Amino acid sequence: MPELHELTAIDQLAALRSREISPVELTRHYLDRIARIDDALGAFVEVTADAALAHATALEDAEPTGVLWGLPFGDKDLVPRAGVPTRFGSRLHQGFIPDTTADQAAVLDEAGGISLGKTNTPEFGLTGYTETQIGPPARDPWNPANGAGGSSGGAAVAVAAGLLPLAPASDGGGSIRIPAATVGVVGIKPSRGRVPFASGLDSPGGLPVAGPIARTVADAALLLDVQVAGRPHPYATTALGSGPFLDAATTTGPASARVGVTTVSPWDDADDIRLDPEAARAVRVAADLLADAGAAVDAFDWRPRGYAELFRTIWRTSAARMALTDADLELVEPITAWLVREGRRLTGAQVLEALAAATVFERETITAFAPFDAVLTPALALPPQPIGWFDAEDAARNFSQQVQYAPYSSFVNVAGLPAIVVPVTRDASGHPVSVQLIGRPGGEAAIIALAAMLEQRAGPLPHPSAWRA
Repeated sequence: MPELHELTAIDQLAALRSREISPVELTRHYLDRIARIDDALGAFVEVTADAALAHATALEDAEPTGVLWGLPFGDKDLVPRAGVPTRFGSRLHQGFIPDTTADQAAVLDEAGGISLGKTNTPEFGLTGYTETQIGPPARDPWNPANGAGGSSGGAAVAVAAGLLPLAPASDGGGSIRIPAATVGVVGIKPSRGRVPFASGLDSPGGLPVAGPIARTVADAALLLDVQVAGRPHPYATTALGSGPFLDAATTTGPASARVGVTTVSPWDDADDIRLDPEAARAVRVAADLLADAGAAVDAFDWRPRGYAELFRTIWRTSAARMALTDADLELVEPITAWLVREGRRLTGAQVLEALAAATVFERETITAFAPFDAVLTPALALPPQPIGWFDAEDAARNFSQQVQYAPYSSFVNVAGLPAIVVPVTRDASGHPVSVQLIGRPGGEAAIIALAAMLEQRAGPLPHPSAWRA
């Protein structure tokens, strides 16, 4: 039998339900791997071994109930869990221990999952890389000299290195897809309004949503089903369509699907966007694989306009809402302080103009993408970058670097569309290179099915050396 972490999450769940393995055995397996491997990777900022083993022990004599019964996961360190330090990636909160558990964690508990601790995230989840003042950076398991992306960097590293079978995450401008693509795993950003407890409907521009990171498309779809069904929806508006999305990942893909292909990003006219040749090759390979499977694949002449300024304004507006004093701003990281101060300088008219422009961009993008079941783009423009590559002092340059690294991410949040990243090729060093599929509003099932088709036809990709440790 392979080692437990080598099984998919779905196979681990089957083994748990058949009593082939026990919750305690599986929990100990992952805790042992974290203890042996994670010091070099920075996936976790807090490991709750005693609580996890106590929870697993309590399940031992119980009947398997819940979709995730006995399966380990980790909470992103932006998500409060009662009694567990929750630092939000910031030294401002190093002593904070919440009294209540947020819905994003509670729904996985109720599904039978076992939390092993907190996964690494940048300060307040504001950046597309995971390097903080309060702990080690999250490192790419393929080359630990490189960063793992962000803001769900720790979650992606844990999944890629076999420290977790899957992980909940969140995405306000690429925070699921950037790290998932950086380390070569699967990440799904749902439609606005899809996940009840993190719908995006309660934030400026409707950007942040919750979603899954996993090693396979089917595992990611399984976790998305749990996140979608875990709470009644508190809004009158929800995303169209319905799950279970696992069905879309495990049935024959839409042979008649129409897929548009573009390497245009809405930042092209505002920043120095240079597409790495390996990223471009991955798009070509993915297009060929989908065409060979029977999809109608066409070049897509997309010409977005006026995006950069509206996003900069909305992102600064979101930061300005944080309750940080002037003294706090002297303690946070330069990029955080810059975003907050810049946001607080904005006038009400500027914010309203940006939100109105975002609505226009959303409508124009949905209309442009409407002829396609999915639009295929690069996942990232650049390969993984070394730790320290993002400027730690010049915040404006730092923001520009984040755009150059991942120019295909944030516009999907502004448009409210679902997207999935999946690895399809390898570069000369053997590192996976991913592509992104963007769906129609509420179109998760279609892009999950197409991603599963890509995953099957691309064939199994290798694992980083940490996987075998």
